[in-house]
Amino acid sequence: MTAFDYKAINDDGKIVLGRIEAANDADLEMRLARMGLEMIRARPARRGGLSLGRGRVGRQELITFTFHLEQLTRAGVPILEGLGDLRDSVSNPRFREVISTLIEDIEGGKTLSEALERFPAIFSRVFVSLIRAGEASGLLPDVLRELTESLKWQDELAAQARKIVMYPAFVGLVVIAVFFFMMIYLVPQLTSFIASMGGELPLHTRALIALSGFLTDYWYLVLAAPPALFFGLRLGARTSPRIRYEVDRLKLSLWPLGPILRKILLARFASNFALMYGAGITVLDGLRITGELVDNKVIEEALARVQRQIGEGVGLTAAFENTALFPPLVLRMLRVGENTGALDHALNNVAYFYTRDVRESIERVQTLIEPTMTVILGLLLGWVMMSVLGPIYDILTRIT
Repeated sequence: MTAFDYKAINDDGKIVLGRIEAANDADLEMRLARMGLEMIRARPARRGGLSLGRGRVGRQELITFTFHLEQLTRAGVPILEGLGDLRDSVSNPRFREVISTLIEDIEGGKTLSEALERFPAIFSRVFVSLIRAGEASGLLPDVLRELTESLKWQDELAAQARKIVMYPAFVGLVVIAVFFFMMIYLVPQLTSFIASMGGELPLHTRALIALSGFLTDYWYLVLAAPPALFFGLRLGARTSPRIRYEVDRLKLSLWPLGPILRKILLARFASNFALMYGAGITVLDGLRITGELVDNKVIEEALARVQRQIGEGVGLTAAFENTALFPPLVLRMLRVGENTGALDHALNNVAYFYTRDVRESIERVQTLIEPTMTVILGLLLGWVMMSVLGPIYDILTRIT
């Protein structure tokens, strides 16, 4: 199969650019026709080159895809016909190409899960594993329904995470901008007036003048330091497992966002693990797959220890208790689920527990951010005013 960059026209007369794999030109035209496109021209894609048709498939589009596929399969529509209907209704050119490739692979003898494996950037390992379990058990519509609910929950969780990051970042930028304005523009004008009047300046005024002079001379270094540190740590985390572990540990311990991030990751783990266990995937396989998806080495290693202990015969709840990942209330939920055989329901309760806790924690942090930033800005203004007006008042007192 060869990748082709193509230019085509759809039924509405709009030009569509994209990339798709085909055996030859005739096969390419046939694949485009199945997508509702008429080829204008095509050429073999350059290796490593960018294609304008390559775009990102968002979570909302994946939710819609999973929901519609669940409805179609539950109604008894064959997978190929259902995918064909979905392909014709998708507006994202990249996703339309992906669905067309899925159709071609299934027509070539692959199962749906095997076809999905070709696109790991779109369909996660949990997604593919659950589809495979649904195919094996004959419960594909039920698995797709659970996947849809899980994706909706993940989208809500991601929105909560963005919410807690964006607001403090915006307020912090405002405070930093005001601080730099005072230090680089306002303070030099006032301190030059104070210095011209003579007299010995107090310590806090000298400290303010020194800081203002440093920021005026080296403001570019101060502004460049945080991005340099961020990208340096990011590069180090990619190249060194030790640095990656320490960075992830710092993320979990940095107050006030660290504890919230820990709850978000554990809620994501519990939800995915519950899905996999409910679909019939073994506990050890579920721990292995979900552990790789938490995107945090500290929690990943803790889950690996849980996996090893369970393999050695330790109970699930006892293994989690030994890692100190979950609080006692959550461990009690797991113990009840393990004893009753309803572990998936217990894990869903854990995910609900953490999701609710995350939402309440975010609301508390947002409530504290505004007064905290106000106090910080007030302290800065108070320092500047005391350092500038104090010497002026002393000079005027001596004159009178």
